[in-house]
Amino acid sequence: MVAVIGSLNMDLVAYVDRIPRVGETLTGRRLIEFCGGKGANQAVAIAKLGAPVNMIGCIGYDDRGLSLLNSLTDNGVNVKYVNQTVDVQTGVALIQVDSCGENTIVVIPAANDMLSVESIKKSINAINESAVVVAQLEIPAETVKYAFEVAKSLGKITILNPAPADMFDDSLLTNTDILVPNERELESISGIPVKVDEDVSIAARILLDKGVRHLIITLGERGCMHFTGNDVKAYDGRKVIAIDTTAAGDSFVGTLAAILSEGKGIVEAIKYAITASALTVTKEGAQIALPYRAEVDNYLKNEI
Repeated sequence: MVAVIGSLNMDLVAYVDRIPRVGETLTGRRLIEFCGGKGANQAVAIAKLGAPVNMIGCIGYDDRGLSLLNSLTDNGVNVKYVNQTVDVQTGVALIQVDSCGENTIVVIPAANDMLSVESIKKSINAINESAVVVAQLEIPAETVKYAFEVAKSLGKITILNPAPADMFDDSLLTNTDILVPNERELESISGIPVKVDEDVSIAARILLDKGVRHLIITLGERGCMHFTGNDVKAYDGRKVIAIDTTAAGDSFVGTLAAILSEGKGIVEAIKYAITASALTVTKEGAQIALPYRAEVDNYLKNEI
């Protein structure tokens, strides 16, 4: 079992030939609404991999919130611990996707900011019955900090996806077992400009010196790097044609959590996560693009 503590957003995705420059207006090709949010995406990724999962989050009393709940339920996620509030609307993410599948994202947290320490206290059972607890930073950092304190006191594996990185502070590392940033997030939380792989190693060392136990840096189509102590292992990416990279990172994190919750080792979990995230970018959207376990298993089987 996995507990995911995080955001639920409706994604408004504009497909464009290229991302506009500052002050520039471009004509987009189309606009599509998808169910998303880093927390919800990761929960769906976990469920599609076949692991039972509890979602802990907050939505508004509106049509978007209802759509998000239905999407989670349809994908097998337990929504018992998703709160609804009348005070604010459901969160929204404004996403631009270019012709190469790359994206930019602006998140309006709204109801996600209502996920409080008190919400976690009311959801202790979800954490207690889980082997792995996952969180991101589209919810208040204090909520994540408290949730991880509880999780570690109960002997759980904790995974933090530090996105958006501007919400990160070093105190979050105290109870984090596995930190999973991408290159831009690594740059932000380490303070080191990341332009080549050597920069990745320098930035990683800063975080390891701060007490990070497992640092997995996702590198897009180049795969990922796993740092522990003085050891580092690089994993190659899968060769696919990218259409939309929107939920690639969420697919990676969710798959990592799902495989670890089965009692498998981190090396196997990383190989599954790289494969799942690669398959995700071959489709449009967020939750709808996340692969099922059979798809990942078939890819790995054919690769051997």
